[in-house]
Amino acid sequence: MKKYEYVNVRVGKFIGAKSEEHRQIIDEYAAKGYRYVGFIPTDMNDYGKIIKMDLVFEIGE
Repeated sequence: MKKYEYVNVRVGKFIGAKSEEHRQIIDEYAAKGYRYVGFIPTDMNDYGKIIKMDLVFEIGE
């Protein structure tokens, strides 16, 4: 059975700052045996801009 982990991050940290935080999170979970499978928006402003999202990781058979 597959197991999923969700890591909530603020999108504002990525925009215009050349942030590599998302890469560090993905590398950290890969080292634990997880596979990055995508993201889910969890908070948006009134104009549809994503403010927060969950990075989704999968582990298992």
